[in-house]
Amino acid sequence: MRLDKFLKVSRIIKRRTLAKEVCDGGRVTVNGRPAKAGTEVQPGDRLTLQFPQKRIEVEIVDVKENARVDEARDLYRVLREESLPLD
Repeated sequence: MRLDKFLKVSRIIKRRTLAKEVCDGGRVTVNGRPAKAGTEVQPGDRLTLQFPQKRIEVEIVDVKENARVDEARDLYRVLREESLPLD
């Protein structure tokens, strides 16, 4: 599955267009490598997302084309989440 679609289906990022912008802006890595929106992801991959005020690292547990709200959280496991200081 494409990275931008996974971020939307898992509800880590609410909209696919925003997920694409974040990916193409260089703020997402997959297994330690910078990733574009079209990067294929699969269970076991580790994602690191850089947001303005926090950094989150997750491991993909499952990949589904569609997921209900209550299922979305089961698609990944948060490994680390840290707040970043405001400048």
